[in-house]
Amino acid sequence: MGRYAIRRVLIAIPVLLLVSILAASLIRLAPGDAVIQRVAETAGGGGAISEETLAGIRADLGLDRPFHVQYLTWMGNIFKGDFGDSFASGNITVASIMKQAVPVTVELAILAILISLLVAFPIGIWSAIRQDTAGDYGGRLFAIGGLSIPDFIIGSMVILFGALWLNWTPPLTYEKLWVDPLQNLYIMITPAAILGVRLSSITMRMLRSSMLEVMRQDYIRTAWSKGLHERSVIVRHALKNAFIPVVTIVGGQFGFLVGGVVIIESIFNLPGLGFTTINSINERDLQVLQTAVLMFAFAHITINLLVDLSYGWFDPRIRYQ
Repeated sequence: MGRYAIRRVLIAIPVLLLVSILAASLIRLAPGDAVIQRVAETAGGGGAISEETLAGIRADLGLDRPFHVQYLTWMGNIFKGDFGDSFASGNITVASIMKQAVPVTVELAILAILISLLVAFPIGIWSAIRQDTAGDYGGRLFAIGGLSIPDFIIGSMVILFGALWLNWTPPLTYEKLWVDPLQNLYIMITPAAILGVRLSSITMRMLRSSMLEVMRQDYIRTAWSKGLHERSVIVRHALKNAFIPVVTIVGGQFGFLVGGVVIIESIFNLPGLGFTTINSINERDLQVLQTAVLMFAFAHITINLLVDLSYGWFDPRIRYQ
């Protein structure tokens, strides 16, 4: 397993380099830059800015240099632990921005995954062991509904109908977990529940299919013939073997949540990594955007590696070559 993990880490290095090159180059294809954006917001349309002034600001930020020089300088600073300064936010470092944004997104992702598993496990297991009953049809209908409605539609409906029918709106000011845990949970539980319930539809369908396949295996029939209790057969024999495809799905979902909850974070005004990425695109903040995309790629690679390594624990027959 150790050699397999080392080989995967070595493969990840060129992947991260390729992602960083794409992130650094594609944003530069968009019209405008951070200098024009900052000057436009500062001037407020009050007057024209000379080209000499713009050129001077670009020189201060290093944007007047060729692309490869900017990229190599940025990568060299990363290896030194320096992610640079934000172009759009003055002297604020990118590391401090990430330090504020990453915990928000990670907390939201963990809560959403926990809610997803709490919903998907009982429904998926019950649908599998009670196939073609009313409960099974109800669980499958729930899964289809969750897959059909996008999370941003659910979020918008929650805010709209909450305001119209319950005179309730979600809090618009984020509170850190270590400052006020109860207020933080009150802020995070609604978007996490929206994401979790929708993701549970995918997990529930996969768990049901995997359980049905496992329940038809010979060793499960042997367990039944030995007179074992239903709970023992399901928990000790079926569930662990059926969980391998579910781990793959949950790992992919966690990777998606780290970088794919931009709309939910925007709807509920959560200053997470996705919300920060959208702002950096609008402001042409190259340093922040490049770092955020690199962190997305690193998170996906790490999660996929951990998921692959977990297969050996769920099924000892799996060997890493």
